[in-house]
Amino acid sequence: MPGRLNSATAQPYVLGLFRMVVGLLFACHGAASLFGVLGGAAGGGTIDAGTWPGWYAAVIQLVGGSLVLLGLGTRAAAVIASGSMAYAYFKVHQPGALWPMENGGEASVMFCWAFLLLAFTGSGAFGLDRLLARRTSEPEQSTPERQTPVAA
Repeated sequence: MPGRLNSATAQPYVLGLFRMVVGLLFACHGAASLFGVLGGAAGGGTIDAGTWPGWYAAVIQLVGGSLVLLGLGTRAAAVIASGSMAYAYFKVHQPGALWPMENGGEASVMFCWAFLLLAFTGSGAFGLDRLLARRTSEPEQSTPERQTPVAA
C-alpha cells in the first residue's frame, strides 16, 4: 500500500528526532556549566575558564551538542562527544564504584553510547548534513551532457 509508514521508511525520521533530542540535552549540560543557566554547574555556579577537565568537557558539550542538534558534522561531533563521555565515566565516575547506578555515571554512559550510535548512523532526517549533501550532489541543469560518438 503506497504511503503506508513502516519501520524502514520511518527510520530516518525517528533517528533524526533521536539526534535532535540527544544533541539538545547535551548542549544544555554545556550551557549550564559554562553560563550558569538551567541550574548551573554542580553547586549552582559556572566552571572557571580553562580548568581541566570540566571546562573543556563543557565546551565539547555545548559545541558538540549544538552541532549534533543541527545535524551538522554529526559523525565527527558524535565521535568527539562519545569519547568525552567515555573519559568522564572512566576517570570521574568509575573509580568511585563499579556500576553506574552506584557511581552516578548513568548520564555519561548513556550519552557515550547514544553518540557512538550517531557516529555510525549519521544524522538521519532533518539534519543540515543531508541538506548540504543534497545541494552539492545535484547536477547542474544548465549544461547539457556530452555524448561520445559511437564507433561504427
